[in-house]
Amino acid sequence: MSDTSKEFTVTITSPDERLWEGQAHSITSENSKGPFDILPGHANFITMIKGKPLTIRTGGKPDQIFNYKSYVLAVNSGKVSIYADI
Repeated sequence: MSDTSKEFTVTITSPDERLWEGQAHSITSENSKGPFDILPGHANFITMIKGKPLTIRTGGKPDQIFNYKSYVLAVNSGKVSIYADI
C-alpha cells in the first residue's frame, strides 16, 4: 500500500470500552518473533502481543505507553485496531 500520509488512526478497545483513540506517527511493540514497528503506509498485518508494552508515538506529545496482558493488533487499509485484554 502506498501512502504519503505521516499519520494513521489508532483505536484501542477492550471488551467493555474504548481505551484510547488518536493519530499516530508510529507504534512499537514486540511479538513472539521479536520487536516490530508500524509506520504510515504499513501493509495489512495482524499479530498477537503478550505481556509486552505497546508504545504509540503521536509527534510533539509524550509517547502513549500501554501495558496490558495481551493484545491483538491489526493494520487494515492504513488504520490500526488494537483489541486489549486488560
